[in-house]
Amino acid sequence: MVQKTGTSSNGRARDQADAPQRPHVSVPVIGTLALPSPDRLVFYAVLGALGALEIVEWPIVLVVGIGHYLTEQRFSPALREAGQAAEAA
Repeated sequence: MVQKTGTSSNGRARDQADAPQRPHVSVPVIGTLALPSPDRLVFYAVLGALGALEIVEWPIVLVVGIGHYLTEQRFSPALREAGQAAEAA
């Protein structure tokens, strides 16, 4: 079931599917982040294994892992507010 939750700044309605709540972690500087789903955790485990086995260098592992996580958080209210603040500046 899709539930309308409000309108965005350009007047389009945002739809949000009813999804089970995922566990959240509070990070001091960043805010509250949702933990990824189990299938996403497998991705991070494989990425970590590639770094541990020195198949891929650690800086590359970190950049790919952080980038992947941030793209998953594209609907995060904290990131949306940070983007709106950056646009206003």
